[in-house]
Amino acid sequence: MDISIIFKLAAIGIIITVVCQVLKKTDRDDIATVVTIVGLVIALTVAVTMIGDLFETIKTIFGVY
Repeated sequence: MDISIIFKLAAIGIIITVVCQVLKKTDRDDIATVVTIVGLVIALTVAVTMIGDLFETIKTIFGVY
């Protein structure tokens, strides 16, 4: 794990924010909500993957099987 994961999550957040703002300005609030939910799911998927890797590393370090 390195700092590039943090930059990826930040980039996802920035892109989702910009897309939502554009959609809200064009009166497409329902689509903006869907885009927000999809962005949240993508970010959570990345975070859960990282947490799973962290637990695997901890199990390896302490020898818990």
